[in-house]
Amino acid sequence: MKSPKTLQQAIQYFSDEQVCIDAVAEMRWPNGVVCELCGGDSPYYLKTQKRWKCRKCRKQFSVKVNSIFEDSPISLTKWLPALWLIVNCKNGISSYELARDLGVTQKSAWFMLQRLRLALKARDFSYKMGSNEGGAVEVDETFVGGKTKNMHHSRKLKIAQIHNALPRWKSTDRYPGKTAVMGILDRESRQVRAKVVPNIKRDTLQTEILNNIHHGSRIYSDQAIAYDKLKEQYIHETVNHADEYVKGQVHTNGLENFWSLTKRTLTGTYVAVEPFHLDRYLDEQMFRFNNRTTRDNPLDDSDRFLLALSQVANKRLTYAELTGKVSTTQA
Repeated sequence: MKSPKTLQQAIQYFSDEQVCIDAVAEMRWPNGVVCELCGGDSPYYLKTQKRWKCRKCRKQFSVKVNSIFEDSPISLTKWLPALWLIVNCKNGISSYELARDLGVTQKSAWFMLQRLRLALKARDFSYKMGSNEGGAVEVDETFVGGKTKNMHHSRKLKIAQIHNALPRWKSTDRYPGKTAVMGILDRESRQVRAKVVPNIKRDTLQTEILNNIHHGSRIYSDQAIAYDKLKEQYIHETVNHADEYVKGQVHTNGLENFWSLTKRTLTGTYVAVEPFHLDRYLDEQMFRFNNRTTRDNPLDDSDRFLLALSQVANKRLTYAELTGKVSTTQA
């Protein structure tokens, strides 16, 4: 597929609906269009309807079927520039800004962005980071959320009631009203993983470490008590942030960089993000961070766009699922 290199070229290139259909079809079916309903491999194209018709099941389907675009009345001439913006704007793009740019309502733009974040979600987190030979991995946690002093009085009271209802010995939340997020950075591949966690207790954080890091890896963290006893299965070194932030190779500055970018995006662009949706915003930030341009990873804007476009299939997010009215079928 011919790929634009700049935003201006992308807007011009994807101004034709048929060009958009061809681009998405080429990424979805590189070996030829396949019927999404029965698997037939020889459908023919209905040019006037911009759909394919299967010779086997005799049913029609569009390039949007079984993808994040499914059942969307919004043209691909707006979807693809929106995808270009979200993967290449370093600090993200708000739904209000996207609505003005594309000429859609803010509600539609917000729904589009949430669907696009689903496409940006990493395909495979089944492999473990680090290595049995002592591969270096950074581990850290942070809290995301607004400052209590800036909240509405009613929200302050609600947070205080929830916090005070717990016994003092059971209350481990140092930052009431904030959401805990854990991150892992592989220094060799420069790839990061982050997810919302229910709390920062030892069992929670060490379970994530065991699930995501090879035994025998070299783990760098701060001196939080949740990371003790890791030396039984890992080479664990810590830095005391009360005294210093770097001790030779022992630091978590790589993850601190990711936290800084994430919080700048959430605070400056999105302003207010509910904990229920935070994982999707982390997926967006991880995609840009893991596919950024570096000396060892010379990806440009076009490469990031094509990578994201290749991930739109077999993912579906309805508005009812997004707003929590029904359970999510596609995580």
